[in-house]
Amino acid sequence: MGSGLAGMRAVLERLGYVQIDTISVVARAHHHTFFTRVSGYEETALNRLLAKRQAFEYWCHAAAYLPMNHYRFALPMMRAKARGELWNHSSEPKVRAWVLARIRAEGPLFARDFEQPPRASKGWWDWKPAKRALEQLFMEGQLMITERQGFQKRYDLAERFLPAHVDTREPTLEEHADHVIDVGLAAHGFATENTLAYFRRDARVRSAVRRRLAARAAEGTLVLRRTKTGVPIYGQPGAFDASTRPLAEVVRVLSPFDNAVIQRRRCRDVFDFDYTIECYLPAAKRRYGYFALPILFADRIVGRMDCKAQRPEGRFEVRSLHIEDSTAMRADAFLPAFADAVREYARFTGCDAVRVGKVAPGRFAAAVKRLFA
Repeated sequence: MGSGLAGMRAVLERLGYVQIDTISVVARAHHHTFFTRVSGYEETALNRLLAKRQAFEYWCHAAAYLPMNHYRFALPMMRAKARGELWNHSSEPKVRAWVLARIRAEGPLFARDFEQPPRASKGWWDWKPAKRALEQLFMEGQLMITERQGFQKRYDLAERFLPAHVDTREPTLEEHADHVIDVGLAAHGFATENTLAYFRRDARVRSAVRRRLAARAAEGTLVLRRTKTGVPIYGQPGAFDASTRPLAEVVRVLSPFDNAVIQRRRCRDVFDFDYTIECYLPAAKRRYGYFALPILFADRIVGRMDCKAQRPEGRFEVRSLHIEDSTAMRADAFLPAFADAVREYARFTGCDAVRVGKVAPGRFAAAVKRLFA
C-alpha cells in the first residue's frame, strides 16, 4: 500500500488500527503489520508518524495506533473512563495534579522521569502512583503518547499534541455506529455483524451497529448477502462482484496479531484456517509452537511456521513449518515465493541466515531445506 509515511497513513486508514504488542520473539506485532504492507518499512517510522500528528495511540480492543482523523471516535471511551464507568488505574487526585503540573511545566515526559532514587522517602509522589496516574490520565484523554522508546512511553498534554484541525466533537450513537461499519468494511471488504462489532464492548454501540446495518441495507447503501447457514453478510456496493483479476502468487508472513487473522472465527470462516496463538498455552499443549506465524499465499492461508529471531547470532530459526493447504498452490510457485518472503522478513528482524527445522508434511522437507542451504 505504498511506502514511507504516506504508505503508513494509507495502511492505518484502510485497516482502522494497528495493534501494539510486546512479544519480541520475531518483530513486534505493530512493526510486523506495517512491514507486511509498506514497502521499505523501518521501525523508526512509527515515531515519525506520531511526531507529524498523523496517528495517535489509544485503546481499541488492545493498545493500538489509530489514524488521527479517527480521534473523535475514541472520545466516548475517554469520557466514560473519566466518569469512572469503565476500569481505571485508581490514581490519587494529588498525584494526578502533580503529574499534570510537571508535564505542563517541563514538556513531554516518560514514566521513568517520575522515578525516585532508592534512598528517597516514600510518599504520594513515588513512581508507582505516578505511573498509575499517567495511564489513567492517558485513558481519560488528558494525556497523549508522543513517542515510544522500546516500550517506554512519552506523555504530553492532549491540548498540546492534538492538531488544531482535529474534530473533537463527541459522536452521536448513530455516527459512532456508522464509523464502526465503514472502518470494518474498508478493512475487510465484507463482514458479518459480529465481525464489525467485534471490538465494541459497549452494548449500546453494538445495538446501534445492528440497526444501522439494517437501515443501510434497506436504503441500498450497503449490500446484504447470506451464508449457506443464513448468516447476513454486508458489503459496500460491488463488494460481492466476481473479480476477474488474478492475484499475484506471492507469500506474506503474517503476525499472529495481524488484522487479517486477529478475529479467529472470521479467519476460520473466510480462510478455512483454524488458528490459535499458542504462546499463552503450557508447552505440553502446543501443537504448532510458541509463536507460529500464518503464511498467506495469494488469497489463501496455506500454513504456519513457528519462528524465533536469534538476533545476537544473526540467525532466523524456522523451528517448524506446517504446510496445510497444498491443494491451493503449485509447489513450483509457492516454494520460491516462500523463500523470498522468509528471507525478507528475517532481514527485517535483524538476521541474515535462515535455518529450518521440522517440515510437515515430510514430502516438502528436502525441497524447503534446499531453499536455505
